[in-house]
Amino acid sequence: QVQLVESGGGLVQAGGSLRLSCVVLRGVISRIEIGWYRQAPGKRRELVARIASGGATNCIDSVKGRFTISRDNAKNTVYLQMNSLNVEDTAVYYCNRFIYNYAWGQGTQVTVSS
Repeated sequence: QVQLVESGGGLVQAGGSLRLSCVVLRGVISRIEIGWYRQAPGKRRELVARIASGGATNCIDSVKGRFTISRDNAKNTVYLQMNSLNVEDTAVYYCNRFIYNYAWGQGTQVTVSS
């Protein structure tokens, strides 16, 4: 069974940066579209950014110009570079296959302080 392991979260001041990593175990990411999602307290989980197997990317308007998703197929790893973080970015961040989700991982907490 595919296992998703997210890491790289933490506490950062507004304006700071973090780089999240997601290692996909027992799966091959080169052929799938994969995304980063987040869930803030009291809110539904939302898709933040996704990257297709061919490398095309898409993200929500609120993170455009600040977040960049990338992938390293050789390492079976997906990244999310987050710059200019603000308080509204505080959430647990998850990675998963786009649409046809695998079982969710534990996520990684990102907390942005003002």
